[in-house]
Amino acid sequence: MTYDLLTALAAFALGSSITPGPNYLMLMASGANYGVWRTLPHMLGVALGFVFMVILVGVGLIQIFDLFPVTYTVLKVVSVGYLLYLAWKIATAAAPDAAEPTGAPMAFLQAAAFQWVNPKAWTMALTAISGYTVPSAGIWGIFLVGVVFGAINLPSVGLWAWMGQQLRKVLEGPRRLRAFNITMAVLLVASLYPILWP
Repeated sequence: MTYDLLTALAAFALGSSITPGPNYLMLMASGANYGVWRTLPHMLGVALGFVFMVILVGVGLIQIFDLFPVTYTVLKVVSVGYLLYLAWKIATAAAPDAAEPTGAPMAFLQAAAFQWVNPKAWTMALTAISGYTVPSAGIWGIFLVGVVFGAINLPSVGLWAWMGQQLRKVLEGPRRLRAFNITMAVLLVASLYPILWP
């Protein structure tokens, strides 16, 4: 991979990793509700799960989707359903000091698995593989794309969780936190717009 292509890939990874999407809305909500430390498994699941996804997509999983186009529809239905479920969980999360908390931060494996139903992650993975890999580089070129995304994605997810934790100071009191959680849930549902109306 040339220096120019690597620079372009890093710029694409930063631009797509730092901008709001389902992962970051959930991380911000988790940071506000549970703090960065308890959100760490969620952050690692997003970053490493996406790297794994990019590599699998690059190695050949995309050929399965080309052979069986119905899988795109199935993926869309599963994605919408799961995002609606997560929006509900965010909207109904209890305040961190509540006597009986109703939720917990997303676990590592849950966050890693979420990448497979996250429409933004699919768009990023497909664009990265199709636009920034060189056929002559083979599998090493695909791994390099994954490594670049991992190196840029991890600080990005940490930033969103940290911003959520900083909001805790502003969100003191159950009413403010509940309003924040409902707002984040509505934004998560709004992020479905590109899937439902491409």
